[in-house]
Parts: sequence; C-alpha cells; structure tokens
Amino acid sequence: MAPVTTLGESMHALVERLYPLCRSITGDGVRATLDIVGEYLPLQVHEVPTGTPVLDWTVPQEWNIRDAYVADASGRRVVDLAASALHVLGYSVPVAATMPLAELRPHLFTLPDQPALIPYRTSYYKPEWGFCLAQETLDALPEGDYEVRIDSTLADGHLTYAEHVVPGRVAEEVIVSCHVCHPALANDNMAGVAVAVFLARELAQRDPWYTYRFVFAPGTIGAITWLARNRERVDRVKHGLVLACAGDSGQLTYKQSRRGDAEIDRVLAHVLSTSERPHEIREFTPYGYDERQYCSPGFDLGVGSLCRTPYAEYPEYHTSGDDLAFVKPEAMEDTLAVCREAFAVLDRNRSYVNLSPYGEPQLGRRGLYDSLGGRSDAKEAQMAVLWVLSMSDGTKSLLDVSERSGLPFDTVAAAADALLGAGLIKA
Repeated sequence: MAPVTTLGESMHALVERLYPLCRSITGDGVRATLDIVGEYLPLQVHEVPTGTPVLDWTVPQEWNIRDAYVADASGRRVVDLAASALHVLGYSVPVAATMPLAELRPHLFTLPDQPALIPYRTSYYKPEWGFCLAQETLDALPEGDYEVRIDSTLADGHLTYAEHVVPGRVAEEVIVSCHVCHPALANDNMAGVAVAVFLARELAQRDPWYTYRFVFAPGTIGAITWLARNRERVDRVKHGLVLACAGDSGQLTYKQSRRGDAEIDRVLAHVLSTSERPHEIREFTPYGYDERQYCSPGFDLGVGSLCRTPYAEYPEYHTSGDDLAFVKPEAMEDTLAVCREAFAVLDRNRSYVNLSPYGEPQLGRRGLYDSLGGRSDAKEAQMAVLWVLSMSDGTKSLLDVSERSGLPFDTVAAAADALLGAGLIKA
C-alpha cells in the first residue's frame, strides 16, 4: 500500500480494512467492524439480547457464517464466500446437499442487466438460503450435480452497536449515525463510517459547543434499537445527520429532515450554497436510510441525511461494482469538509439580545471600530456588527443575520464575538 499522505487517503485506507468483512445486521462481522473502528475511536459497545422488544420490533436471532460455496463435480468452487462476502444470501440458514443445477437455480440470484456484477441480497426475517453470483458465471455452468454448502448458524445471541461521544460545553446533542451492516460495499456504507470516524476525531480537537454522539449501528433495526433504549433522553438530541454513500464521485446531496425547516436543514443548505459546490437539496421521504427512524412522528428529531449520489441512483449500488476503486479519497475528503463546515456553523449559531437597543450604541469608545479596522474585510466586518446589533432581539439567530445581510456566516459570528466581549449583547 502506498504511503498515506492526505485525509482522503487515510479514510480510504480504513475503508480498505473494513470492506472485506462479512457483515450483517448481527453477528461477528459487526463486532469485527467495530473492533477496527475502536482502534481509531474509543467506543462504548452495546450487546442487546435476541428477543428484546424494541419499539414495534424484536431483536432477531444472531447470524454467523464460517463458509459457503457451490462446487462442481470436480470439486472446484464456482461460487465461494471466500472470494466475496456478497456471494451468500445474507442470513442464509445452513444447508449441506448435492443437487442438480435445475434444483439449485431458484436459490441463485443474479443481475441479468449487469451480467458481470454480483448482487447484494438478504433474507433477514424469512428463513431462506441462497447464493449471489454474476450472470455470466451462471451462464457458464453446465448441467449436472453441484455440492451446496452453507456453514452458518442462526441462534439466540445479540444485536451489537456502538457509540462514541465527543463531549461539548452543553449537554444538548448532535447525533451522527451510520450503518455497519453491509458486506463488501465500499460506498454503502463503509465510506460513511470512515467519514464519521475522522469527523469525530476532528471534533475532539475543537472544544465543540454541542455534545456529539456518533452511532455505529446496523441499518433499520440498529437505529430502532438505539431509539428504544434512549427514549427517556432523546429530547437532548437537537440536531442530527445520517451519513451514507459518502465516497463516490457524484455531487453532494442533502435530504432534509421530516420537519423540512429544522436548523440542521438550514445549516446544510447554507453551507452547500455558499461553498458553491455542485449539490442538490431534497425534501424528506419516508424511505432511505435511518433518518426515517429518527424522524418518525413519535420522535420527530431534526435529523437529515448527507450523501453523494443517493441510494439506488448509481449502477453499482448494492452490487460488487461498489468496490474499493469506486470510492474516491478526494470525494470522502470533500464530504468530511462539508460536515466540518456545517458543524462549525451549527456550533456557533445562537441568538442574542442587544443590551443597548435604544439607538445605535457608540462603538468607537468601546474600541470596536479600531479592532475591526485592521482587517482586510474591515467594511464587511463593520457592517456585520451593525447587522448583529440590529437583529439581536432574542428571536433571530446568527444564521438569520447572515442570510438577511448576505454577509458570510464567519464574519457575522466574529462580529457577535466582538459585541459579546464589549458587553453589548448577551446570548
């Protein structure tokens, strides 16, 4: 492996380590994934027993697999779990048999329109077994008998998820959530995991305002389990972001929370538009990743979703084409940069009250004009001071000021800091 020199390359190196693991919604593959993440971040790992009620669901049995293959009459493995974790239908029950190809065919899953690719398929809640393979591999199989072997277990165990908390100056939380259940899919979702890991490491160096809670959990059932176990404290969650499909070459896409006007929605729209990055803002729909769990009407959290090309909108989605070459270091670095910029705005976006609201306060005798005069953007900075004073009635946030004035958020926030230091506003 070439020496790692950039953040993007460091994230890609993490994706490389995580990519080959055979993961599912439960089992040792999830634990192995979290073990690797745990080398980068201290994690609190939770094991929730099979049969535990979680909202309207129940924690399922744990699935583990040691080997799976289809072998021809010569013993050659024509389909082999060791070659790709996608080759076995996720949650397959054990099977050991010899059968003709005609009997085996109903248990073989391919993509006729993408004959060189292996599909990703699962059967979580219905006892089934099967194999996934390229259509061109299936087409090359002669009639005859085949040995079929799936060495798996489906038994009472646990669902595993993990959290990492970056303490802030207040107890109110921002959650960052990504799923850790997909095997051998680099963009969906190991790129999201890698971005989350490096984002958490950066936030720990920044003394953030909010407390940031990173949730690494299996898709759907993992988020549901987290919500069920945190019902009494979920009101602390003020903002949230689901990260997925974070490393392909497509433009950034932000999917709004169910509310549509949550602060996280406004912040992401502001950051994406002012950065002049190509991007798209989409309204909430109740299908997709775990934002639909956090935004379900009983919780109605302000949680949006950030990705590059959305799920099911790139040909490689849920196929073996979603490999290490499909994920680009520079794309992950860009996704990380947007998260960094968005959370910097979120952390500083507060409302203030003007303590001298009757007429314009004398700024010169407080040294404010002098302190701003040496800046290269002195005129902008002075205008920002006046705008903050004008709009600080306790109902307008700094983001409101930035959008109303057309001034950069950082300039507005710096003006608020100066006014706060001069005793002219209070939070």
